[in-house]
Amino acid sequence: MQILVLIKQVPEMEKVQFDAEKGKIDRNSAGVEVNPFDLNALEAAVRIKEKLGGEITALSMGPKRAESALKEAAARGADKVFLLTDKNFAGADTISTSAVLSAAAKKLGDFDLIIAGEMSVDGDTAQVGPQTAEFLDINHAAYVSEIAAVSNSEITVSTSLWEANYNKTYSYPLLITVTKDLNNPSLPSFKGKMKARKIEVEKLDYETIKEQLPIKEVGFKGSPTWVENIVVPQKIKRKTKSYNKSETAAAVADIKGILTVKNLMEANHGR
Repeated sequence: MQILVLIKQVPEMEKVQFDAEKGKIDRNSAGVEVNPFDLNALEAAVRIKEKLGGEITALSMGPKRAESALKEAAARGADKVFLLTDKNFAGADTISTSAVLSAAAKKLGDFDLIIAGEMSVDGDTAQVGPQTAEFLDINHAAYVSEIAAVSNSEITVSTSLWEANYNKTYSYPLLITVTKDLNNPSLPSFKGKMKARKIEVEKLDYETIKEQLPIKEVGFKGSPTWVENIVVPQKIKRKTKSYNKSETAAAVADIKGILTVKNLMEANHGR
């Protein structure tokens, strides 16, 4: 079984700061970590390999510092690790990112199963996995919360969407995106940590994938969408006013007044 796991390095969102003037995340204000959902994806790959054998490849796109995320992937079970890094990739939206990832996947070999986290905590779009599958022209299943059965020819998964579960069996090749409900990621073993120290993170630049993807489709120039601004919600000070039973009429009048000011009720609605 040849398995590809998509990995992303993200800021520690509990510590990251926002630059209000620029309307952007200050990515230098906090440390970095592997996207938590991607750890579930990697754990799923490891368990499948334990059952069926095969090889796990981890692939990420980002700056050179993203090597540390791939080193962690190796410590947790990845056999090979690749980093897509090139100034031409900078500023990519989810579509351009998916195009680059799919081009790299084609270059690296024929994968039976591609696994990704359902989303990244710094973007929350849940788009890259399904879009990568579309670029590869393969089936995909999103929001996988359970792998009910797996063999070398097919896999049965349960997807959770809108408070409903859907079960389906797929043949390969297939891409799935997984939720945190799928498993509890194991901590790296001592042996895994030693392997990670020695493993070489192979770099892939645009020249590596240019036969699969024209330059006009990568990076900011190849992105049909972009983030114009990020606004941090302001804390609202709320006031509480209490009424006793004899003040019911006054309470109703006050509520009507507030709703009228907020244009939620016409002043002379009569109700």
